[in-house]
Amino acid sequence: MNVIQTEAAGIVQLVMGGCNLDRVLADRLAANPGYSPQQRGALQDLSYGTIRYYSRLEFMLGKLLERPPRDKLVSHLLRVALYQLEYSKAGSHVIVDQAVRASKRLKSPVSGLVNAVLRNFLRERESLRQAADTEKTSCYSYQDWWIRELEQQYGERATSILEAGNMHPPMTLRVNRRCTTTENYSAMLAEAGIANKHVAAEALMLLQPLSVERLPNFAEGWVSVQDAGAQCAASLLDVADGMRVLDVCSAPGGKTMHLLESADIELVAMDKDEQRLDRVRQNLRREKLSAKVICGDASQPSAWWDGKPFQRILADVPCSASGVIRRHPDIKWLRRSADIAEFSDQQSRILNAIWPILDLGGKLLYATCSVFKQENQDVIERFMATHKEASQETIKLPFANDPPGQLLPSDQHDGFFYALLRKND
Repeated sequence: MNVIQTEAAGIVQLVMGGCNLDRVLADRLAANPGYSPQQRGALQDLSYGTIRYYSRLEFMLGKLLERPPRDKLVSHLLRVALYQLEYSKAGSHVIVDQAVRASKRLKSPVSGLVNAVLRNFLRERESLRQAADTEKTSCYSYQDWWIRELEQQYGERATSILEAGNMHPPMTLRVNRRCTTTENYSAMLAEAGIANKHVAAEALMLLQPLSVERLPNFAEGWVSVQDAGAQCAASLLDVADGMRVLDVCSAPGGKTMHLLESADIELVAMDKDEQRLDRVRQNLRREKLSAKVICGDASQPSAWWDGKPFQRILADVPCSASGVIRRHPDIKWLRRSADIAEFSDQQSRILNAIWPILDLGGKLLYATCSVFKQENQDVIERFMATHKEASQETIKLPFANDPPGQLLPSDQHDGFFYALLRKND
């Protein structure tokens, strides 16, 4: 395990230096194919957990050290060990011993320091917890600007949003209605000993996450992994047989597949990232579905549009991803306040660019996985002010949404925003 602690410390160092967590973790796992499933799971947990609670662990470590070690990797190793002591079920003495052993693998002689810091933490744990709770950044483990933004928008509800962002995300399935019913698949899971809960029309939430290989008929396309909040898109867009539908920014393809499962449509899936489009193609093959896949820039339709209007458009635009940070905790530290305005401008450019290729009487669903108003209703209101032919439709969601169209992260779904626009004659 001490090898995994050192590996996790290296991952944390790279991520806090600006690298993407998913990519760094994937690279390290690929470089170590001999890791057992338990080691792979432990590395993911230590990396994600340490980054999730980074500022809280940083606060506690600051109280335990007179000055930071010269080697930054030692500091990250200590944060990984503190995460284990605070949030894992392993015995304290085992964690300390493993961290000391891991420190001996480093070039600098710091095993004595690591041992002393971690044992002091165990002695002072309660007072350190209380001290960390007095400052918002260490209490909730977010950047200060992020906390202020949520408090300004949501008032007292900001606390529950912040706390939800630190939860372990649920694993939710989308049942393919072309293959079976939600009720039948739920029964199949139960028969296989997989406890599940019906949370929306085609959404089954597993009580314990597991490998997709264990899911009945997964390889045959009977079911896909997709958050319950994300599953709202297909029903809101209300596609029908024969319609021409555009899914911009479609990768990795979850909503694309859901639309194709819902009706016999002519679908164009486009995205500017060719590598991510491979995921769309893989999903199409698994479910034996067909769509035209295009690599292009959503804000430049003249470069890829064939001139035929669409009756429905899904615009799941790039955003801060502030509603899905429990799945991507590095976002909390890599985002900057100025990024939100930049995303908002990009979202407006895309919306304005694709609106002309929507047919008269057609509908466009604007979607983000953000909880920031600047990326959501503010974008819609700015668009509506310059497009008198557009009207915003009232939508019904299977979960509480306040303000309208805004899903806040909860134990059943991630955070999303939806706005349905109609182009009037």
